[in-house]
Amino acid sequence: MIKWIVGLALALGASMAAAEPASLDQYMKQARHAPDAAIHYGPAPSQVAELFLPKTKGPHPVVILLHGGCFLQQYEGFAQTSALAADLAGRGYAVWNLEYRKLGEAGAGYPGTFQDVAMGVDALRAQAPKYGLDLTRVIAVGHSAGGHLALWAASRAKLPAASPLRTTAPLKIGAVISLAGIGDLKGQAGVWAMPCGDDTLSRLLDLPHRAQPYADTSPVELLPTGAKVVMVHGAFDPVMPPYTGRDYALRVRKAGDKAEIVVIPDAAHFDLVIPTTPAWAEIVSILDREMKALGH
Repeated sequence: MIKWIVGLALALGASMAAAEPASLDQYMKQARHAPDAAIHYGPAPSQVAELFLPKTKGPHPVVILLHGGCFLQQYEGFAQTSALAADLAGRGYAVWNLEYRKLGEAGAGYPGTFQDVAMGVDALRAQAPKYGLDLTRVIAVGHSAGGHLALWAASRAKLPAASPLRTTAPLKIGAVISLAGIGDLKGQAGVWAMPCGDDTLSRLLDLPHRAQPYADTSPVELLPTGAKVVMVHGAFDPVMPPYTGRDYALRVRKAGDKAEIVVIPDAAHFDLVIPTTPAWAEIVSILDREMKALGH
């Protein structure tokens, strides 16, 4: 037993030494890529989506891309995910790189941030005929806080009738690929608070003034949704460790939906959202598989 533990420790040490995880600085300094179109779905500066299109003839399968950053304005937003969007467009996907109001901006928090995502997702309908978008093949991909929003966006049909977040006929999302995202805001709040700040969740959800703040904001409260869920985590992610994704995937399965957990070796939090990393190559293969499963 001791030999096994020592061997495991040595193997982990060698693995960590072989591949230095990507840093926040590397993520933030990624070059900005220009979209084919920028569409405002509301009057605020952050109520905008960038559309990246493949060179091939449509109709194109669609990826809704949601950036992370703890819902905080200081982490900028979709400028960094434009590199992922450009990469996916080169692989034949139409990418809806969606921005939303973040804490520090007027109107952010509850209900504004969630309403932005709802409006931004549904705004795809108006653009589909013009740009040749196939809305029967839609997958949401979100990182960190964006992973939460991607899971939430796919669950909007289950929102309580009295919620200000509910809309009629929300756009159907066939699958969600959550990259180090959080599906259980209440149960995993302590994990999320460490990197994002103790008061961030309270500000986002207006916890002091709401009797049931998780009922319409936490994906785990809105199961089942009918959407396949893939929870992807880097093995060395200190922000959202792999066990958080595993726990949520189990809850999804228990509710009757399909879910899996994918743990990528030699990767941490930001390797998942830099298109030159081996982690991103694996994520693309997951996306290809799940899009194929949606048919056509």
